[in-house]
Amino acid sequence: MRLGLGLYRHMLNDEYYSFAVQAGCTQVIVHLVDYFRQGEANPSQNQPTGGKYKPWGVAGDPNKLWTAAELIALRRQVESAGLKLEAIENLDPAHWHDVLLDGPKRPQHIQNVQSILRAMGEAGIGTLGYNFSIAGVCGRVSGRFARGGAESVGMDGEVDTPIPNGTVWNMIYDQNAPAGFLPSISHDELWRRLQRFLEDVLPVAEKAGVRLAAHPDDPPTPTMRRQPRLVYQQAMYQRLIDISPSPSNMLEFCLGTLAEMSEGNLYETVQQYSAQKRLAYVHFRNVAGKVPDYHETFIDDGDVDMLRIMGILHRNKFEGVLIPDHSPQMTCTAPWHAGMAHTLGFMRAAIMALDRGFDPEKHPAPVLAGASE
Repeated sequence: MRLGLGLYRHMLNDEYYSFAVQAGCTQVIVHLVDYFRQGEANPSQNQPTGGKYKPWGVAGDPNKLWTAAELIALRRQVESAGLKLEAIENLDPAHWHDVLLDGPKRPQHIQNVQSILRAMGEAGIGTLGYNFSIAGVCGRVSGRFARGGAESVGMDGEVDTPIPNGTVWNMIYDQNAPAGFLPSISHDELWRRLQRFLEDVLPVAEKAGVRLAAHPDDPPTPTMRRQPRLVYQQAMYQRLIDISPSPSNMLEFCLGTLAEMSEGNLYETVQQYSAQKRLAYVHFRNVAGKVPDYHETFIDDGDVDMLRIMGILHRNKFEGVLIPDHSPQMTCTAPWHAGMAHTLGFMRAAIMALDRGFDPEKHPAPVLAGASE
């Protein structure tokens, strides 16, 4: 296992690269989507939360795809800091919204994704994380939910308000869209759209040497804003894997999202998918509670025994990257840095212990109040 850090677009600079190296990271996973563009999110907190009923912000330029030259320059910048650029996480809705919506621009948007995959292959960036979701990551609230009153995010009930026209994946892609709301579709229709997407892009991804890594739905409710969700229970990931045996059909394995789900045993689920060698990389996050009422916690303070999770990954010889998904903001002059340093320290110590033979199964953690299997 290798330790990494996820960086948003505004964090792609020497200061954050140095922080990653100093914290013991060897890899970075970058977000090129600018979630903070004209939105409600606060980049100073480095967390695109938006609001319970508000989008993150405005999507990017639909005519400006990420080019091989741009990606090569970014990779070299990261490497010059002593790190490896492991993956790009998420596609800009401006580039593929009609793939999600099955709209008139779908053929062009499929070509956009194919072009991005080819550019990534040329740049030597081997993984593209994606979230095939109409509503996207939304419906969350922020508050002093974590230990000691640290700021974190969570969910405090169902979100059933419809999505306005011109919005998808919790970002606005058309500020001049006509009034009204997206019509609801069925779960079967959303799965059909995903299957068509994978059939169209997996051959290109394989040829480019790039893996597609699918994120589960967060928050994992059966519907969100009157739209269906794909992977809102742990067992549903298997259906996605079974669509194609392609080595480019992989998972962006978000432990926090999986822990929020109302069904399943997380430890058995980690065993199931890691044994299949389908994990491209892992989001490392702990939570307390289940949908629709949960909050994110410090890595050592939630419902999940995170050391036990790492033990399962280690036993199944997972050789990919683990990154903190996000972390509570600690009360100090650098809230994000302190929260991330706390999580990274836990992860680095756990990796070192596992490499030296420590077996978490023989030393189970005490059950926390309110914790569940």
